[in-house]
This record gives sequence, C-alpha cells and structure tokens, in this order.
Amino acid sequence: MRSIARSVTAIFLVACLLDLPAFAAAAKPLGLVVQAREALLDNSNLAVGTTVYPGDTVQTDEGGTLRLKFGATQVYLLSSSAATFSERESIIRATVGRGTVGFSADASSDVELAVPQGILRAANGQAAYGQVSIIGPQDVVITSYRGSLVLDNEGELHTIPAGKSYRVTMDLEPAAQPAPPAHRGDDAGVVPTKRRKLYFELLVLGAVAIGTGVIWYEVTQSPSLPK
Repeated sequence: MRSIARSVTAIFLVACLLDLPAFAAAAKPLGLVVQAREALLDNSNLAVGTTVYPGDTVQTDEGGTLRLKFGATQVYLLSSSAATFSERESIIRATVGRGTVGFSADASSDVELAVPQGILRAANGQAAYGQVSIIGPQDVVITSYRGSLVLDNEGELHTIPAGKSYRVTMDLEPAAQPAPPAHRGDDAGVVPTKRRKLYFELLVLGAVAIGTGVIWYEVTQSPSLPK
C-alpha cells in the first residue's frame, strides 16, 4: 500500500511540474516599462524593461514618473499616481487609483482609462493624446491635447474635443423606485440602483499644459513612441 501511495504521489508531482509552463503561458504580458523614476510595481522598484501583466498595480512616489508601452500605445503616470491594469476582449484598461494618468494612442488604440466618472478612451478612428487627473472623491480633470476623447458614463457618451480641458464632477442621483407589484405579496420589481450624473466645467487648458509640457515632448518626440 505504501508503494502504491508513493507512486501516486510521484505521478501527481510530475504532472504538476509538467503543467507549470502551461500556467506561465496563460499569464499573457500586456506591455513593458520604457521609463521609470521613483516608480513601483506592487511595492517593488520598477526598472526599464520590466513586463506588466494583468492585475499589476503600478505607482509613482512624489516627484516620480512612469511610462509604459502597450503595442502602439503609451501610458504614463505623473508624480504620486497609481493605476491597476487589466484586459478584457483585447482591450487594456488602466484603472486610475490616484494622481494623473495619460495615454498617447494611434487610430487603432486598444487602451482605456477607468475613473469613477466612467471609461475614457480615444474617439473611434482617431489618434489621441490626453490624460485624467483625480482631484477629489467626486472630481476629475480630463484634458485632450490631440484628437478627441470620449468619456463613457454607462452608455452616456461625452466628447472632450482636442485642446479642451474639463473638470467633471460626479453626483449620484437618487435610486429609481421599483415598479409596484402586480399582485399583493408579489416581490417582483426592479431593484433600485443609483445612476451617475456628471457636470462639466470648461477649464483654461494653458494652465494645465504648462505642467505637462515635458510629457508632451516625450510622447511626441521619443523614437520609441508611436507617431
């Protein structure tokens, strides 16, 4: 019996070892780091060439910057910023946790930014360069430097034209009341949910552009970035 048990255990261990490459192959890399200063990946220091996978959280300390390449698209984080990456149906999403995160994309962009106010992406068929800054629990500033951006609020689309910057404030509307039941004692009805209502305030782009001039130069001039 002991010999049989040992044989079964050995077979199981060998099978696990044989499956390791399959597990490794399943973890498809999303992109890599092309510039890093005072930046971390899951609390470990980041270096140029580091690969980023789904579920990874990157962040910058005060005074830090980070730039990542995802195919023909680049994503950057400014000082004191954080983002977590995921992928669904070939779309790479950076969920912004804090600070300022932006991207430079060509017409076939497959990257989007998620903020509490919705999903930000380049307008269909357009190259774009823009960013979002979280400035409070209910407020973000969205800036488009080149091309138009679209903010998708659960199917309600808002366009940010090139050269414009908006402060977007989120307000949760009261939940819709469920329809009254058709018969007494019938629990059927719509479960009430809160819907985001957004308010847009046009800002002066010049004040924002001064602080991101270096990023604009790097995104448009670096030979490693898409034209």
